[in-house]
Amino acid sequence: MLQLKINNDLIECGTDEAGRGCLAGPVTAAAVILPDNFTHPFLTDSKQLTEKKRLELRTIIEAEAVSYYIVHVMMGEIDSINILNASILGMHRAIKKLTPSPQYIAVDGNRFKPVLNIPHQTVIKGDGKYLHIAAASILAKTERDAFMEKIDKEYPQYNWKKNKGYPTRQHREAIREFGATPYHRKSFRLLPEQYALDF
Repeated sequence: MLQLKINNDLIECGTDEAGRGCLAGPVTAAAVILPDNFTHPFLTDSKQLTEKKRLELRTIIEAEAVSYYIVHVMMGEIDSINILNASILGMHRAIKKLTPSPQYIAVDGNRFKPVLNIPHQTVIKGDGKYLHIAAASILAKTERDAFMEKIDKEYPQYNWKKNKGYPTRQHREAIREFGATPYHRKSFRLLPEQYALDF
């Protein structure tokens, strides 16, 4: 069973992102404050769940959370400030939209920058340890997947509805054949054998 939060006596949010390793699309961040009596037997790291389970849990999280917010950081911003900073920026933007404002932040991973002078703790594999981080991971993942499925209709040859922008062999072969799109991250090495592509 995952723990509810790190500090039981504080208003605490969990935050996480999805899509950091992708070649195309935004990085998507979410922050969630769960009620103190929240529990769910299946809620865990979104990567451990089927798409159907993630969507079921998203409905429960959105209905029961005290507060939540989801943010896309788009490709241009990723390219200008790098993917780590874009991930942290997305988490900051989501946290700033929470009401009430959290008194403590639990962050998935090992890198973060302070925001609003709120104390924080990074937790490696936190989405498998704390319910609010797991909830944030599910909201970020499902929102990002929906975005990738939407833009797949614009550029079906890259099969984003299936690979979600990750560097699969098929995705890279499509980049090799059709070139890069406006949704591709210019700062990423899109093909292993070349450093520059025409955009």
